[in-house]
Parts: sequence; C-alpha cells; structure tokens
Amino acid sequence: MLIEKTEIHGFIIDKLGAHLGRTIMTEEVTLLFSACDANASAQNYRKAILDDNVLLKPTAGSKAETNRRLRQLYSLDPSVLVFRVLRELWNQPSSDQNLLALLCALARDPVLRSTTDLVINTSYGNTLTAKDFEQIVAENFPGRLNPKTQASTGRNLASSWVQSGHFHRIGTEKTRQRIEPDAMAVVYALFLAYLSGYRGDGLFASTWLKLLGSSTHQLHNLAQQASQQGWLEYRHAGQVTEITFRHFMENDRE
Repeated sequence: MLIEKTEIHGFIIDKLGAHLGRTIMTEEVTLLFSACDANASAQNYRKAILDDNVLLKPTAGSKAETNRRLRQLYSLDPSVLVFRVLRELWNQPSSDQNLLALLCALARDPVLRSTTDLVINTSYGNTLTAKDFEQIVAENFPGRLNPKTQASTGRNLASSWVQSGHFHRIGTEKTRQRIEPDAMAVVYALFLAYLSGYRGDGLFASTWLKLLGSSTHQLHNLAQQASQQGWLEYRHAGQVTEITFRHFMENDRE
C-alpha cells in the first residue's frame, strides 16, 4: 500500500500509531477544525487544544494526551503534505469529513492500515467484532503488544471503521455497509495512492480506492468531476488514464 519515500509527505510506516490508545477521533478533529482557521499553524492547533481547551477536556493530562494522539493521526502541521491537503478538502461543500479523516489516519497509522484488507473483503451485510480486528493486529504485529493493549486496540479499530461509515454498530457486532464517497474523498484517495507510487489505471485498482466501495466507472466519473473543479488533471482515452495533481504538488514546492 505504501512505498518508503512516502514518509517525506507525512506517511508513517514503522510506528504502531494512535490506535493503541484512541480511535480516529472524528468528533475531536471536527471540533478542532471548526475552531481553527484553515490556514492555522501547528502552534495554533496546539494552543487551541492545550490552552484554549476547545475540545473541552477535563484535565491537563487529557488535553496533552488528546494533542499527542491527534498529532499522530493527522500531524496538525500544514508543512506536512498529507495534512495540508486534508485541511484544504475538509470544508468543501458536501465533503464527507469522517471519510477524509479515515484516509488521512490510514496514511499515518500502520495498525489501522493493517486492517484494510479485512474491511475490503467483508461483504456488505456481514458482521465483524472487535475480536476480528484484534486478531489482525496479533498477526501483523506479533509479540509487540500485551493481551490487554491488543484487546483495547481491536475495540478502537472497530470503532474507527464505524465512524468512517464502513460499518454500523448493532450491539457488539459491526455490520458492513456501503458508503457513498463524494468527489473530495475520491480526490484525497487518488492523491494518497499517487503519493504511494500508483499511476494511471493503477490508481483505481489501489487499496485506497477499493476502500471507497464504488465501481470503477463511478470513481472515474467523480475524478472527472473533480478535474472540472480544478482539484486534479484527469485524462482518459481508450484504456489509458492519466491523473496528476499540479495544484497540490506545486503548493508543496512553495
């Protein structure tokens, strides 16, 4: 799903990540982005969490832990490309913010990323439990977590996939459901796939796009729509597709 050089853009490859202690925290990140200007600096985000307490945490310790986990998941630093693009897409009309949050967290949390095949391969209407996610963690990170942390990580992972819309919760079971990505989610998924080394039609065959659960035809239509809005360059002729991201990459060189 990733290639090594992606770390320079804000991907994280070899650390365990935030899900050992938290979920993707969609409620918190939504509140934080509402409180901070789209052009906020890393220091602005830190101040909002620790000094202004915009997330209404009860203690200094909980504020510090929330700040640490949100930085793990999203970086909260506009100098980091994957975060800067997330923030630019976040407030676009009709954007699915929870899905955007998931995509960014996948780029930055190897434990969450390890569960993508489990989710993709679960048919709509079928159910999973936190134990299923815990088992994936055990298989992919053998001996790195004690049983208690492994179990809580499984619960956090299951919750994150519910927050993203891929599952809905019925008791302790999570039932797989179809999501309907908008153009902004397709832009972000394509961009993350592009940074991961995919090109052309390979972008649409990548795990990033498979997670959106839409047909290739629908994804192409949404990519074309995004191209008309200036988010990417989309060219498709016959069996050949070319997609580039001049807007994002030029901004990265500034």
